[in-house]
Amino acid sequence: MAGVSRRTWLYGSTVAGAVASGDVATALEMHAGQKPHANAGYDYRRPQFKSGSRLVFQGDSITDMKWGRNEKDRNHYLGHSYVYLIAARLGVDLPEAKLDFYNRGVSGHKVGDLRKRWDKDAIGLKPDLLSILVGVNDVGRHLNGIDVDHWEDDYRFMLNASRSANPSLRIVLLDPFVVPSGRLANRAAYQSWRGQVERLLPIVARLADDFDAVHVETQMMFDAATEKVSPEHWIWDGVHPLPQGHELIARQWIAKVSERWPL
Repeated sequence: MAGVSRRTWLYGSTVAGAVASGDVATALEMHAGQKPHANAGYDYRRPQFKSGSRLVFQGDSITDMKWGRNEKDRNHYLGHSYVYLIAARLGVDLPEAKLDFYNRGVSGHKVGDLRKRWDKDAIGLKPDLLSILVGVNDVGRHLNGIDVDHWEDDYRFMLNASRSANPSLRIVLLDPFVVPSGRLANRAAYQSWRGQVERLLPIVARLADDFDAVHVETQMMFDAATEKVSPEHWIWDGVHPLPQGHELIARQWIAKVSERWPL
């Protein structure tokens, strides 16, 4: 055990024993109890799902993150966005639930693009839980003013269709977001984008209320994060999160879903 302290070795052996015995939750709780740094990121509530639940994630490039279109390739089928992180965390925490994850985000898509492929990429997958993050491409392409009524109509159409197909469908809606970094570090550019995002936030909140959906307020979350650490730490170009930005989304998603459907 050269170079390894007895305490470190004993701790590692104890956690490994818990994992080997199948008590994954205990192992994670033991790890969280060590609190090796100030951010107790793994000390959180778990959500409850029926066994075999199918979780479908819809959106644009923030969700997409190059998920593998070859469904036989299990190395890359979820991409490397917050979807992957949520699946990884819940796969460890809730192995008995046998959760089935699908990423169907498509880079560059606006809410109208999602509507065009909704039957195939949402309803056709028969989800038990549907998670949606969309809006920043609508903002980027309509900086002179988004038609918010049309945007809401498209969004509402998708939610109505999904809930009609599955009345017990769980829905999670995430706010679009931007931060002042990269191409949006310029004050005027950021204000232009942020102004349009602000017009969409009340719509997402209203839809979440109307469809009894979990509302993940990602813009508020990133606003708080950028007050503590520079915006560039979380999102490199004002729009697309870095790994730690995706981790923030994943943690907030799990926290909000756990509040609604606690284990």
